Amino acid sequence: MSEQQPDAFDEIVDAQTDRDPDLAVIEAGSRTLRTQAGVPQSDAVPARPADPEVDKALREVETDLATRWGETKLEPSVSRITALMDVLGEPQRAYPSIHITGTNGKTSTARMIEALLGAFELRTGRYTSPHVQSITERISLDGAPIEAERFVETYNDIKPYVEMVDASQEFRLSFFEVLTGMAYAAFADAPVDAAVVEVGMGGSWDATNVIDATVAVVTPIDLDHTDRLGSTPAEIAAEKAGIIKEGATVILAQQPVDAAQVMLKKAVEVDATVAREGMEFGVVSREVAVGGQLLTLRGLGGEYDQIFLPLYGAHQAHNAAVALAAVEAFFGVGAEQARVLDVDTIRKAFASVASPGRLEVVRRSPTVVLDAAHNPAGARASADGITESFGFSRLIGVVGTSADKDVRGLLEAFEPIFAEVVVTQNSTPRAMDADELAALAVEVFGDERVVVEPRLDDALEAAITLAEEESEFAGAGVLVTGSVITVGEARLLLGRG
Repeated sequence: MSEQQPDAFDEIVDAQTDRDPDLAVIEAGSRTLRTQAGVPQSDAVPARPADPEVDKALREVETDLATRWGETKLEPSVSRITALMDVLGEPQRAYPSIHITGTNGKTSTARMIEALLGAFELRTGRYTSPHVQSITERISLDGAPIEAERFVETYNDIKPYVEMVDASQEFRLSFFEVLTGMAYAAFADAPVDAAVVEVGMGGSWDATNVIDATVAVVTPIDLDHTDRLGSTPAEIAAEKAGIIKEGATVILAQQPVDAAQVMLKKAVEVDATVAREGMEFGVVSREVAVGGQLLTLRGLGGEYDQIFLPLYGAHQAHNAAVALAAVEAFFGVGAEQARVLDVDTIRKAFASVASPGRLEVVRRSPTVVLDAAHNPAGARASADGITESFGFSRLIGVVGTSADKDVRGLLEAFEPIFAEVVVTQNSTPRAMDADELAALAVEVFGDERVVVEPRLDDALEAAITLAEEESEFAGAGVLVTGSVITVGEARLLLGRG
């Protein structure tokens, strides 16, 4: 800290004489740390292009991509994406990469890694999925979604090669495979110093797995996509372990024992180095702070204290520890050298992080929070985070899920914190029918606590009305959850698009 910063800290503490002293110190810490932060990551959810011609061109690309297999239809193979990389000149080999798999926390962890690398003045490319509102969110350069014009140009540049591969393969390239090709091409064209790449699903046969990442990150593994990846954490881990390459460093978040065993066995087979959360790195301490939390993290090279993270929930603190270890490994800290990275740079990076749709506050009076939890593990983390960080006297849930998820498990995770739940559905074909969802919700919550509003706009209005209806519940709030798509559509309806 500079000489002025402790004084500012003391002034804020002294001004909080009417508050609990410990809370005053926590608030002061978060406020002074925020003054040290760099420019926050952009809202990261761009609106439609203002230029009608650009908007038209983007819609044409979106229409073209929509004719391809969607992300839920898979033919487990990397043959098509390998063929595309070949005709494009292997753009994915033009830069080092950090590859991220796991069940929950991948996108938030990717955003943190991106912010850390950017703070050390590296040009970054980030590829994540799915998007919250705009398809352009999936490909980011230097911490911001790719411009719509550049997205269209990239698509048009690789389109002839995509068609060439289509003609030579049994199946056309899928929606996700084309986007992956676009991302790798855009990163090479930029050019970036490092790419942060999130798998779409699994690992071994995921389209992203044509990179040879020097760092492989595995966020917590739980049951999801069991029809495609396996019915136990160990079976799912076996698929996800496919991103671990020879000689890489593996950053392993806390895992179920059987999943960890699979990962460690794969690491031994390919002579990879493993750093485990709770052993080689982890969260030393955390305190709830205004607008987020204050952390002390133990990295591969040492401790980093007074880190303000403007995200809610213990799960985000663990994501931060994983992200920090990944960046240390990328810079060779731990295996090659024992040192800490510049702590002020680390603080500045974490304080700038944004993760739209992850316990994101989008409205006040009443407070409306969005969270993209879509499986039981994610729902439990969300429920814990909102209980810890928000003092709601009464919480109304708005839930719209995909039909292919463990919906009962998700509802059961939220049951203890929802006074009432408004069930709805988003606009996609994958959405569970509102009446079908309501039948499940009644079994979990009871008939008296369930409201059915098939239209999402009506569901939001109903939930906000319930939150406002009695003065004794002035501290009521609304949590919109169940699907990234539901959250994205709610974000638009609430004026954040």
